[in-house]
Amino acid sequence: MEEDTKPLLIPVGGDESNYGIMNIQFNPEDFKCKRPFHVEPTNIVSVNDDMQRVTDEASAMNKRIHYYSRLTSPTDRALIAPDHVLPAPDEIYIYSPLGTAFRVDSCTDGYGKNSSIVTIFVIWNTMMGTSILSIPWGIKQAGFTSGIILILLMGLLTLYCCYRVVKSRKMIPLIDTSNWEFPDVCKYYFGSFGQWTSLLFSMVSLVGAMVVYWVLMSNFLFNTGKFIYNYVHDINVTDIVPGTNGSNKVICPSAAGDHTPQNGSMVFSSGNSTGFELFEEWWNKSQTVPFYLIAVLLPLLNLKSPSFFAKFNVLGTVSVVYLILLVTVKAAHLGIHLEYNWFTENDFFVPEFRILFPQLTGVLTLAFFIHNCVITLLQNNKNQENNVRDLSIAYLLVGLTYLYVGVIIFASFPSPPLSKECIEQNFLDNFPSNDVMSFIARIFLLFQMMTVYPLLGYLARVQLLRQVFGNAYPSVFHVLILNIAIVGAGVVMARFYPNIGGIIRYSGATCGLAFVFVYPSLIYVISLHRAGQLTWPALIIHIFIIVLGLANLIAQFLL
Repeated sequence: MEEDTKPLLIPVGGDESNYGIMNIQFNPEDFKCKRPFHVEPTNIVSVNDDMQRVTDEASAMNKRIHYYSRLTSPTDRALIAPDHVLPAPDEIYIYSPLGTAFRVDSCTDGYGKNSSIVTIFVIWNTMMGTSILSIPWGIKQAGFTSGIILILLMGLLTLYCCYRVVKSRKMIPLIDTSNWEFPDVCKYYFGSFGQWTSLLFSMVSLVGAMVVYWVLMSNFLFNTGKFIYNYVHDINVTDIVPGTNGSNKVICPSAAGDHTPQNGSMVFSSGNSTGFELFEEWWNKSQTVPFYLIAVLLPLLNLKSPSFFAKFNVLGTVSVVYLILLVTVKAAHLGIHLEYNWFTENDFFVPEFRILFPQLTGVLTLAFFIHNCVITLLQNNKNQENNVRDLSIAYLLVGLTYLYVGVIIFASFPSPPLSKECIEQNFLDNFPSNDVMSFIARIFLLFQMMTVYPLLGYLARVQLLRQVFGNAYPSVFHVLILNIAIVGAGVVMARFYPNIGGIIRYSGATCGLAFVFVYPSLIYVISLHRAGQLTWPALIIHIFIIVLGLANLIAQFLL
């Protein structure tokens, strides 16, 4: 039975861990497509009526390559057939011991078929995550002017470090690194320490993202259910928090203090107030809703392959585009509310520079984080010579998106009557639950996150369990224990610490220390030293980058 669950086509010498952090969204045929494939006789299916037969020589070569690949472990590349003995792209077949073969037509020179525009779009879509919801709050913490400057500087710094990641493989001499990912490069330079620390920090980024997702899904599910219940039962509800008047209401949940009920609302008029109170008791933002998600998401996490959910990645683009539309419409109705004070604050405005600015840099480290999967994403670029240009354009678009959303929300926030300090860590919380545009945004984001969450869990499972047990699915018990631990972390944070800004900046600064600041800089310095090309300016600059990353992490725990 176990054999029946294996894929029919298995790339020789490849395994799931080699697909990279987010390569799950790509077609398997685009990855290592020049490696021969082999199918057992029992797995042969009729593809067309005129199945081609192969020569005895070709069949023998395939069997020889297949045999050699089994002499060592999957992680050992010593006996993988070199490229010069493989057939040309137009001569690659799926071979069978029966003497038949099916021609593979989707292979193009070892790389994917994505154009530069598609590559830029994929990087932009991968980088745009939950951090966009916290950018306005981060600007408020840093100050308006310094917040804009920090977004620009952090974008440039993380782009340079990402560039160093992309170039890291090319600086290793005399070794074929074409199929390497960045953790492989870390292992080459730092041995098992580099391998395990890269795994640790990668797990921090994945689990941190999953915790943020759970907190946000609880938030969105609560507000969505509340909107639907009130609409169906024709209940008029007002939030018991300070806010503006009019059709475009903005609220300040943080100003309500500790005296507000968990659900923060009261009934104006209802035909059945007892039913509403019962609903409020069982539909609680922190005490019940986070637990309801377990029934839906825990079974999905235990699926062996989440490839079905990868088809919904386009929802991420739709959600971001809709958020931009929402921000634009809200700003058009609310107008601009700005006042410049460099170091002094008043009841309604914050200074242009604040000592809390590291909280924004922590958020931005995760917002611009793509370093552990950028090699995989660029490997699917048809024009490899344009990788640096396409990466730079993608970072520019991401930075402009963050700037637009952050600046517009901050500038249009109605001060007075509300203070800029009221900007929430999730800016959608500044709009009441009965706001239609915010309701649609929450629906989009909720469905998107529920489809991405199993993918993140799958990646965490593959990275951790394959390293520990040598198998991404050692047993149902092991997978269930891991998934319960991840889900439990999300439930606990949603119940007791629903602070997405804090979670984002802690996880961003932690994983960013390794993948963004330390490893790319150290690897570059070591490679220059080994080549006899290291200069004092290069050494000082990259040590300074490492110090910045360390200071960014320490500052998160001091503020």
